[in-house]
Amino acid sequence: MDMLVACFFGILSYSFLIRKKKMENKENEKVYYHLPGLFEFYDFYRAFLPVFKEHREYFYDWCEIGSVYGAPADCIWGGGRVELGDADSHKVFSLMRKYGISARLTFSNSLLEERHLSDSVGNSLCKELVKYGTQDGEKSRNGVIVHSELLTAYLKEKYPELYLVSSTTKVLTDPNLFMEELKREEIRFVVPDFRLNPDMDLWENLPVEYRDKVEFLCNECCWFGCKDRKACYEDVSRKNLGIPAPDHICKSPGAKEGYRFSLAMENPGFIGVEDIKSKFLTMGYKNFKIEGRGLGNAMLLEFILYYMTKPAFQIHVREQMYLDSMLDLF
Repeated sequence: MDMLVACFFGILSYSFLIRKKKMENKENEKVYYHLPGLFEFYDFYRAFLPVFKEHREYFYDWCEIGSVYGAPADCIWGGGRVELGDADSHKVFSLMRKYGISARLTFSNSLLEERHLSDSVGNSLCKELVKYGTQDGEKSRNGVIVHSELLTAYLKEKYPELYLVSSTTKVLTDPNLFMEELKREEIRFVVPDFRLNPDMDLWENLPVEYRDKVEFLCNECCWFGCKDRKACYEDVSRKNLGIPAPDHICKSPGAKEGYRFSLAMENPGFIGVEDIKSKFLTMGYKNFKIEGRGLGNAMLLEFILYYMTKPAFQIHVREQMYLDSMLDLF
């Protein structure tokens, strides 16, 4: 009898430990958002990050800021967007280090040649990024978003402290090519083309060991049926290199309206908060990229309110940001 009682309580104890472990694992599940405008929105982040740190109760406890990405104006390695940010790099990297956030340089120019690798601006920024991303001998928390294989090989050799992110400008719409990119050891994260986002068969069957490397682009507004995405990115690459060429004319329906978050939400590739919580996070996907480098402070605030802020506290975050006299939201 005593043995039966002992077994009974042993089973209860084991069940309790299992439930406790599951609860702990659930609490440890985090989503990491990768936010735009490292240089363009420096003043915004200078005002916002203290709010995020000091009023963590305003924000979902399951989300964190994984990185802030971007590049300064007049940087020939830049890609994806023609950059306008002119904030001082020392201040930018120092701010990110102060809050323990990874800084990423968006060096996704797809048309670089061997002669461009000696560019003093790009190399200087990488040296700074290493300096500000390493403390007490730890591995650098900072990285670079890349497209060009030339630049990828160069950075791997010259600045091995920096991690590499495969850019969405590669337009990886073929699941097989995307899988090959994931298998590359030198690449820590891969951003697939947003048109793969709805392919639940792909995400449910992707080997578990690669899921931490996937970084979904959530809020793309580009036409889902666009055939010219690569040409659009190449046009930006030419502009950053100063190569004269006719402007790429977007043929997408509604292109003249510009970016509208409301329209992005209707895009088949859109990933919303509930999608992240109920679908992707349950499958082990944790990294989500928010686009918007050229959209302004007000739009960035809307993204943060939607993706990161508890509805009951959105007004609190708005008020804190609106009342910052140093920040031009509109």
